[in-house]
Amino acid sequence: MEEYVVALAGNPNVGKSTVFNALTGLKQHTGNWSGKTVECAEGHFEYNGTKFTLADIPGMYSLTSASAEEKTAAEFITSRKADGAVVVCDASCLERNLYLALQIIEYMPKTIVCVNLIDEAEKKGITINRDKLSELLGVPVVLTSARNNTGLDELCSTLSDVMNADIPEQDCKSAENNSGDNCGNNTEKLLQEAGRIAGESVTFSNTDPHKRDRKLDHIFLKPTTGIPVMLILFGLIMWITTVGSNYPSQLLSSILFGIGDILSERLLDSGAPEWLESLLIQGIYKVLAWVVSVMFPPMAIFFPMFTLLEDIGYLPRLAFNLDRCFKCAGACGKQGITMAMGLGCNACGVTGCRIINSPRERLIAVITNCFVPCNGRFPTIIAVIAMFFVVSGGFFGSVLSGAVLLSVILLGVIMTLLISFLLSKTILRGQPSSYILELPPYRMPQIGKILIRSLLDRTIFVLGRACTAAAPCGLLIWIAANITISGESILAHISGFLDPFGHLMGLDGVILMAFIFGFPANEIVIPIILMAYLAKGSLVEYSNTRELYGLLTANGWTLCTAICMVIFTLFHFPCATTCMTIKKETGSLKYTLLSIILPTSVGIVLCITVNLLFNIFT
Repeated sequence: MEEYVVALAGNPNVGKSTVFNALTGLKQHTGNWSGKTVECAEGHFEYNGTKFTLADIPGMYSLTSASAEEKTAAEFITSRKADGAVVVCDASCLERNLYLALQIIEYMPKTIVCVNLIDEAEKKGITINRDKLSELLGVPVVLTSARNNTGLDELCSTLSDVMNADIPEQDCKSAENNSGDNCGNNTEKLLQEAGRIAGESVTFSNTDPHKRDRKLDHIFLKPTTGIPVMLILFGLIMWITTVGSNYPSQLLSSILFGIGDILSERLLDSGAPEWLESLLIQGIYKVLAWVVSVMFPPMAIFFPMFTLLEDIGYLPRLAFNLDRCFKCAGACGKQGITMAMGLGCNACGVTGCRIINSPRERLIAVITNCFVPCNGRFPTIIAVIAMFFVVSGGFFGSVLSGAVLLSVILLGVIMTLLISFLLSKTILRGQPSSYILELPPYRMPQIGKILIRSLLDRTIFVLGRACTAAAPCGLLIWIAANITISGESILAHISGFLDPFGHLMGLDGVILMAFIFGFPANEIVIPIILMAYLAKGSLVEYSNTRELYGLLTANGWTLCTAICMVIFTLFHFPCATTCMTIKKETGSLKYTLLSIILPTSVGIVLCITVNLLFNIFT
């Protein structure tokens, strides 16, 4: 059986990953914003007895692009690692896409141009003359709408024919004679050629096909309305997440802890020693149960709504609105996108920093990404807000809780800008670079795919990673809670040692100890606090925030403690997964340690300041 490696190339945001998923059956994440794919993904499929390895390389505008992920994509093409290429183009803006297609055709005669999103082009009155386009390019052209599975069979058939065709060696252009540098020198010529080809093969029945997008952008990008709309959208998301996750979290907690009781009983009935039951159930299982019950419902609500904004094309507008702020901070406007990604998972946000071209600005984005709260910190922040800041229930209480949560996120954004400014003026000094930000067309969201993608690709993935970190942490916590020294558990000794510094910060030693033990997963900070307060060797379940509020206040919590708790939850060292991701992305232990020290220092200083103010004025 013949086997070929095919590069799937194209500009950002043309539907490459959708084509990749449709052909290979894999679930590469897709999104309506540029820079989504930051590393190569490979998949396999067979057609008519031929086996294909499809490489979804990062989106690029040119073979001479500067960013890290675009260099990776260009190197894959120019080094002839693939036997052929499929260049995916956006039917609604073909001229812009043809520049890259012409470059790749020079390197790879076995190239197919896949004009995708033809359904959107038709809605805008844009018609592609496929035969004429194929004639002018000198390669096969296939029209597709990958999200609707239109034209994919023809794409496979054409790919099979092209790859199995015998192209004489002399017809293949030499890479040495068509290097990236030469492509760069021929930029003007290729741009003119792309314009000529598009002009002869594209017709418009609508004189202004992008009129709707411009009207929406007049609202979302106008200085007087863009920021307020952004705040309203994220405020609404925070409110829905806060209100919607309460009952499911309680229900899931009751179910999981109930299962734990059954497992405990069955284990003891089978003759297992009590210490083994305590270790497995009271230690490891209950930590996992708590993580799942407090983390899954908020993620299952937050991620679909965040993915909805991504799918309709709003996230690049977010970066546009924040560009001026980040430029004043000496950073890159694209950091707005990676910061938004960090709201879901800081590790994902760190990986997404690859879309920033400048190494200096990329480092700033990586180091400051954890200044916005990730999904693992939301449950703790939401619980404290519900207990100490919202005194009334009902609609007004839920709106107030959403407003407070939005204020916490804004504090994180402000601190991100301040620390970015500080870094840009000291160890990472330099001038902010300019960049081209593509604003994709607004698209109707695919609700079914959004739900599947957000639940499987994000919620389950992040939850699984948290559970992987929480399980060994549960074992460690059980050991520290059950092994005594001089009549006190190791947890008690650690919290006692940290208590003086904790009180200086408006907290206590138990809280600081919980953050240290919660390094693998932020979700277990609250259950560790409860276990230590109750001097239990296992985690405990609380059915509602009122009961939890009573326990915390009985152990000395005040409004000052709650404020300092929210601040330190927002600003402290990133979780273990994020730290490992930072080390991998930067290749530097120094910058990994800086990413740990900076937010922790900010949190300590702010907590001490708040505590001093409370002591002075109360």
